[in-house]
Amino acid sequence: MRYRKLGSSDLEVSEISLGSWLTYSGGIEADKTRACTEAAFDAGITFFDTANVYGQGAAETAWGEILSTRPRDSYVLATKVYFPMSDDPADQGLSPQQIARQIDASLTRLKTDYVDLYQAHRFDPSVPLEDTVEAFRQVVEQGKARYIGFSEWTPEQVQAAIDVAGPDLFVSSQPQYSMLWQAPEAEIFGLCAANGISQIVWSPLAQGVLTGKYKPGQPVPEGSRFASADMAVSQDLVYSDSTLEAVQRLVPIAEEAGMSLPTLALAWILRRTEVASAITGASRPEQVHANAAASGVELPEDLLTAIDQALGDAPVKEPVLAPGAQTGITRR
Repeated sequence: MRYRKLGSSDLEVSEISLGSWLTYSGGIEADKTRACTEAAFDAGITFFDTANVYGQGAAETAWGEILSTRPRDSYVLATKVYFPMSDDPADQGLSPQQIARQIDASLTRLKTDYVDLYQAHRFDPSVPLEDTVEAFRQVVEQGKARYIGFSEWTPEQVQAAIDVAGPDLFVSSQPQYSMLWQAPEAEIFGLCAANGISQIVWSPLAQGVLTGKYKPGQPVPEGSRFASADMAVSQDLVYSDSTLEAVQRLVPIAEEAGMSLPTLALAWILRRTEVASAITGASRPEQVHANAAASGVELPEDLLTAIDQALGDAPVKEPVLAPGAQTGITRR
């Protein structure tokens, strides 16, 4: 496993990280969650990403039980805040009150005094940006989080936050990014890199489509991750026959290069120096080890050219808002 510096922070994160969205929020049994987490450590994965909303605290609670048995300096822990945590309309967003309340609740569930990275799960245009920035700054000053990041912010929102906070508060951006969803390259990567902000990308295997298990002309397999995922802006953008045909053209390219399609897809992500880590999910330990194998794999230019030719027009390259993302900025 290789490690990369996270933005302007002093954190080093594993190139492949383990996420807990669909799996450890109640999607699999506790013993499998533990087995996958242990497999991550065995594979050299030390970066773990979760959120308060995953299973309404269930994912944080699961990792609180598991990770608290290990030395706190042996892993990098990230969580997020924004989405509703109850039926109370006030129990959501990025108000100072909500951030203060949710960081304490997350730390309790995670059984730790601090998280290494606390992230705004989305942008909240209903709260003055200055208030949100100050609330995150307070979290750091109180020692409850070492660094702050954000997920799925537009370039305008990122720039406005930097203008308010300065260059040192935010160290990471978490966009959806994969061979099939290349939109962040257009505007987010360069802006963030210029301001010392790394990318931690989610859905690098495009909801499992880049494993090659979904075939064109066939329905989404019942019970599959993609069938249950509420993460694509539109299924048509990622799960169409033309896209699946493009993915199938990648299979022989991966085989000829001596690797699996998921390894090829993850190595393609890591070719970008702006990316610090690719967040992967796993329900079995062998999946963890298979994902970890992508770290350190170098893709030569002729292979990258073959990938581009195979994908054709399949990738989404224009900026598209992810679910839950909003435009607009409120200022005091």
